[in-house]
Amino acid sequence: MSSALETEMKEADSGVRYYCTAGNGMERFLVEEVKRKLAAEDIYQIPGKVLFSSSAAIHRVCDLKAAERLFLLLKRDSPVRMPTHTSPAKAASLLQSRLLGDRGRWISAAVTWSRLQGELASSRNAVRASATQRVGEDGRGGGKLSDEGEESRQESRKRAQEFTAAEESVDKRLRGGEQSGRRAEGLQTEDGVRGPEAVCGAASEEELEQNSSVSFRISCKCSGSLSRCVSAQEVSKVMGAGLSRLLGWKADVRNPNMEINVYLSDDYCLLGIPLTRLPLANRSYIKTTGLRSTIAWAMASLAQIQPGFCVVDPMCGVGTILIEAAKEQQAACFLGVDIDDGQLQKADENIAFAELQSRVHLLKASSMVLPLPSASVDAVVCDLPFGRKFSTRENMAESLPVILSEMERVLRVGGTLVVLLSPQLSCLLKKRLPQAHAGPKCNEAAESQTGIESGLVSSPEQQISQMQSSSSQETVTFSSLAHQTTLRVSLGAIDGLIHKYVKTLDQR
Repeated sequence: MSSALETEMKEADSGVRYYCTAGNGMERFLVEEVKRKLAAEDIYQIPGKVLFSSSAAIHRVCDLKAAERLFLLLKRDSPVRMPTHTSPAKAASLLQSRLLGDRGRWISAAVTWSRLQGELASSRNAVRASATQRVGEDGRGGGKLSDEGEESRQESRKRAQEFTAAEESVDKRLRGGEQSGRRAEGLQTEDGVRGPEAVCGAASEEELEQNSSVSFRISCKCSGSLSRCVSAQEVSKVMGAGLSRLLGWKADVRNPNMEINVYLSDDYCLLGIPLTRLPLANRSYIKTTGLRSTIAWAMASLAQIQPGFCVVDPMCGVGTILIEAAKEQQAACFLGVDIDDGQLQKADENIAFAELQSRVHLLKASSMVLPLPSASVDAVVCDLPFGRKFSTRENMAESLPVILSEMERVLRVGGTLVVLLSPQLSCLLKKRLPQAHAGPKCNEAAESQTGIESGLVSSPEQQISQMQSSSSQETVTFSSLAHQTTLRVSLGAIDGLIHKYVKTLDQR
């Protein structure tokens, strides 16, 4: 027995073996999350992926916030080495011998996958029943909900039900015996799989071995030196033909029961089966997306929000960070500040959609003159706009020192500042922060405010104009912010840098 197989059998004893994909820079957050939430074991990290074992219920695994997609792990092995000038027949034989393995492993994995799909279906039914019950209770309630509040609740429940219905719809079709669609030998396609469902209701290895109606599709990604010898399409075709002979299953590129993902690189080969149709990063409780939810969650986790904390996002946009933080920590209060009416409107809709109105509040004000008392906030978490996705009226490079001075002012000693910046703004921050350069002193103006609402006496536009006109006359230092860490994360087309600071002493 190979050492790789022995390792996998040993790992299987500690629970189901999964892997998740993660954005660049998010792997460390995912590792910490699976340890903390799932008591995961046998954790193995590779770029863009985290492998782990867990005995936790599948609905808890699907609630991971740092992950993009979730897979049942079929196989992890050393990379496939393909000699140069290998004939197609020898290449096919090598791929099948390395990737397929024995029949029993595939049957066992399919049984586990089928069981997990059944558990997910039960969890979705429970969510749907709970939502229906809440609708009934609201209808019988003595108090009359506002039209907007009721509409938001109805829309939120409808969105959650749509997410569960999307996962269930194909299961009904499969159980009805529908096997439509063009069949081919595992050719790779960009069409989304209809969704992983219970394999025709199979519940045991014996039933699966006798079930020839199971259909599958191979999706393959090749990189490195192997990609110069064989294409992803060729790997998919070879694997599709091999699985059909090995198991009697049918390759179906359009309407498969299950999808099998294959990753081949110079460092490893990885096989897995997706466990959810939609990515975990797609949040059912967010209506309008802004910052990627996984990044927003990571920033909130860095802030180490505790029960009773007051958390502020001084440039909240559509409220993604606040919502992710509030979902994770239910015993804290949150305030979102923004100067843009359109963004505040979307944030308000998102908060109502997520049913967080009682704990997340919004205020129109300038991040350069926060209408908050000094040392009144436990954590500040902010994604400073880069000017790419959302345009801003201020020049962010010029405004950064002013905005930072306000964030520092409102933080209590020991409070945490977490900001997401572009690489350019990050360089500026590193230069400005240690050297204690310019920015208007806002303490006296803000100290005169006795509450949040009192900051609405003058308009934000007037406040910004006043602050900019005085910026050349006054200075403020940032010496009380102690740097903790800087992390680079992928935002898609560009990277961002998350900076974490802690306020170490009260500034006078």
